[in-house]
Amino acid sequence: MSASSVLLPLDALGRHRLKVAFVGTHGVGKTTLCFDLAAQLKRLDLGVDIVKEVARRCPLPINEETTFDAQAWILHTQIAEEIEASSAYEVVVCDRSVLDNYAYLVARSGRRPELEPLVRQWVRGYHALFKVPVLGAPTFDGKRAVSPGFQLEIDQIIDGLVADLGVPVHHLDPNDRDGWTVHALEHLGLPTQPPQIDLFASRE
Repeated sequence: MSASSVLLPLDALGRHRLKVAFVGTHGVGKTTLCFDLAAQLKRLDLGVDIVKEVARRCPLPINEETTFDAQAWILHTQIAEEIEASSAYEVVVCDRSVLDNYAYLVARSGRRPELEPLVRQWVRGYHALFKVPVLGAPTFDGKRAVSPGFQLEIDQIIDGLVADLGVPVHHLDPNDRDGWTVHALEHLGLPTQPPQIDLFASRE
């Protein structure tokens, strides 16, 4: 536990904890945002961990060739890694959430009534979900698909799930990309700058 003076919300166990996620389709800059936000939070003297994109470690096909089994592995691994990170750190920043992982499953397997109660319940555990807009076609990164059509398909499915499941999501302004990290901090009620130390304060 850090010595930070920043007051975080209480979790179900009465601990001061915060869990946030950047959601959206691939190729929109979620990973960069995760690291930017984590760096800002560490400057506030908070213990921070990042749950990196689980799909990149999936042993089964992803992207357009994904299967139900692949997406089920991703969704449940996401949950397991969030539990592990939340047990050890004050703040957990997630590169994706169960919501957008489920969106990829829906894209290839349709809505699954047996999984939606889990998704509905789990999204309630995030203190904030930040939806990252599409500003351009994805570029090749060695793993994710580069099809603009597939990118937009996932984006639309996510928006549909947000509406259908009643998930509270904060939409980042597509016209202010440079300010996304600051907006996230402000939305969370956290300082955008670390407190200044008065080096000349008198000592008693």
